[in-house]
Amino acid sequence: MPSFDIVSKTDLSEVENALQNMMREMAQRYDFKGSKCEISRKDHEITILADDDLKLRQMHELLQGHLARRKIDAGVLSYKDPEQAAGQSVRQIAMIREGVDRELAKEVVKSIKGTKLKVQVAIQGDELRVTGKKRDDLQAVMSHVEDMDTELPLQFVNFRD
Repeated sequence: MPSFDIVSKTDLSEVENALQNMMREMAQRYDFKGSKCEISRKDHEITILADDDLKLRQMHELLQGHLARRKIDAGVLSYKDPEQAAGQSVRQIAMIREGVDRELAKEVVKSIKGTKLKVQVAIQGDELRVTGKKRDDLQAVMSHVEDMDTELPLQFVNFRD
């Protein structure tokens, strides 16, 4: 029986490359000269340290641009509220989200069942398994899920006939 998995994964090495390119660009830019702005990553957590709110917004735009160049959707980042650091500087933490959480999984399952296609959808941890008798039904489910407006980018893996 044909099947495939719906997952949400992020290549952390590509994220690291995007951060390195961003730091290189910040070292070259005139508006960042002499500032103490920096960005670092530890596992799934990115820490952004900026001199003020304006620099923090500029760093957000730079980060999203560099992630887009590396073919990573900016929707994988979940920003926490900025907090005051020493003096006027601002610190913000961005989490890299991976895996399909329960609420999004239920929403996707409900949407797929609403299409009336003859497929079964099962939630397996942080991924969804879609099975059906016809390959065309599975491809229709793929196009339907791509057209959905989800806050998290979804990928299709492990397609088996």
